[in-house]
Amino acid sequence: MKKIEIKCPVEHSVELLGGKWKLPILHALVNASPKRFKELEREIKGITPTMLTNQLRSLETDGLVSRKIFATVPPTVEYSLTELGKSIKPMMVELQKWGLFHQHYLQSQMKSTKKEKTV
Repeated sequence: MKKIEIKCPVEHSVELLGGKWKLPILHALVNASPKRFKELEREIKGITPTMLTNQLRSLETDGLVSRKIFATVPPTVEYSLTELGKSIKPMMVELQKWGLFHQHYLQSQMKSTKKEKTV
């Protein structure tokens, strides 16, 4: 039986969610789920199909995303958050709030810097 190593919860979270693409993928699925592969690809600017596939597989392995295949021609695949994945929504809301706060902070800093230069 494989022993699970207990580690810092923040370190564990960063391992699960770290990287450039996992949070944008989860954010897209938190906003509207399920989504088809092409919908995710269009919504997440700059991601390649290969990278999206790899990241979705990783999120699926970690139990955050589920994949449903429909027997159509060509095959249709939809991705959605699992129950565990849905538990990330409050954190995503807080990240969004903080991101907006930080952007406004930077804008106010730039404005005050411009005022100082003109004086």
